[in-house]
Amino acid sequence: MSKAAAATADAVAGDAPAPKGKKKLIIILAAVLVLALGGGGAAMVMMKKKAAAEAEEGEGDGQAAAEAKRKDAAKNPPVFVPLEPFVVNLADKESDRYAQIGVTLEVEDAKFAEEMKAYMPAIRNGILMVLSHKTSGQLLSREGKLALAKDIMREAALPLGIEVKDEPVAKAEASDEEEEDEEKPKKKKKAGPVSSGNPIKRVHFSNFIVQ
Repeated sequence: MSKAAAATADAVAGDAPAPKGKKKLIIILAAVLVLALGGGGAAMVMMKKKAAAEAEEGEGDGQAAAEAKRKDAAKNPPVFVPLEPFVVNLADKESDRYAQIGVTLEVEDAKFAEEMKAYMPAIRNGILMVLSHKTSGQLLSREGKLALAKDIMREAALPLGIEVKDEPVAKAEASDEEEEDEEKPKKKKKAGPVSSGNPIKRVHFSNFIVQ
């Protein structure tokens, strides 16, 4: 064998192990990558489980609060005092208009409801005076009905020696704003203003006719 051939054979023999070393390195790197990906996936799964558990816990707290509120309402149900319907001439100057309105008062307890019976003539007189100073235009608007409910709450409490401060009534929304809000979900609103310092908590209209 010539020296050139021998040198070539030695070079080939010396370089032969190199591919095996590279394969091992690639395998090791692949294994590390798999482990890293596996660890990240496990972490994501754990985070999702934790978030789901927290969401369920929050929902459970909300349901518990709603249940407690329902039980409290069942223990202290509202007391309603229905009044005889009111028929009164309105303050319109252009034409003769009248209103027929049914009113039910929601009060804080049965004891106060009984006390109101002794003052009912004075209560009805105060409400009639309020109605007789209203015009048909005022009563037909939503804002006017809210203002009337507030006035009734005040006048119904006065004969019992309870003075209620006047609070501003929110203005009715413009028609174009109402149309824009129709697409938005609306919260259910209770009728009439609410007073925290008045034993008469709310005014409900059972009948409302303006002619």
